[in-house]
Amino acid sequence: MPVRYNPEPFPGRLFVVEGVDGSGKSTQISLLKQWLVNEGYTVFFSEWNSSPLVKETTSRGKKKHLLTPTTFSLIHATDFADRTEKWIIPPLKAGAIVLADRYVYTAFARDVARGIESEWVRNLYSFAVKPTVAFYFRVPLDISLKRILGGRAELKYYEAGMDMGLANTPEDSFRIFQGRIMEQYDSMVEECGLTVMDAMLAIPEQQKIMRELVRPYLEGLHHQPHRERNILVQSSIQETQV
Repeated sequence: MPVRYNPEPFPGRLFVVEGVDGSGKSTQISLLKQWLVNEGYTVFFSEWNSSPLVKETTSRGKKKHLLTPTTFSLIHATDFADRTEKWIIPPLKAGAIVLADRYVYTAFARDVARGIESEWVRNLYSFAVKPTVAFYFRVPLDISLKRILGGRAELKYYEAGMDMGLANTPEDSFRIFQGRIMEQYDSMVEECGLTVMDAMLAIPEQQKIMRELVRPYLEGLHHQPHRERNILVQSSIQETQV
């Protein structure tokens, strides 16, 4: 089914990054943010599973391994709805730039990989704003796993899909579960208009490509010296939240 979005137009711009864990997307969105701020634009940042409304509940559920696929889906949808209402739509209404580290496509990929019905998940997120550009960082699973374990000692329980009973070891389960997620991302490239990025390229080269793709969409956005612009946008956001 076609993906449905919030039909309301906004003067701001929304750029999002997607990909399996270890794809390097967070590094790239951070570099993009630094560049945009240096160019004089006001930038807001939103990260998956970061709403104070459900963050503690999600953390407790993960630690005790209590989250079922449906519970996981609904908790993340609640998190996303809260962030959309408070931290994504207001800046967009004010004409600012919003950067999101993971967006609805994470839910589309992970929830379906956990057995949730695709149409149900898409309907659940039909209130989401359509991104200006959605980048999908594609990386081989072995490289993804190597990058993750290079930064910490072990895989996380849900990250590896251990709740699915796919394999006896976290590494084997990770390959199966994240492989399913990657299949979902690949199927969304055409359906959702994702812009594929080669996550195997050097970090500076990836960033250069991102900036070239983002730059045309900055046309028409007003940017002023940082202090003046921040005061203007914060004032606009406060008005929209009243």
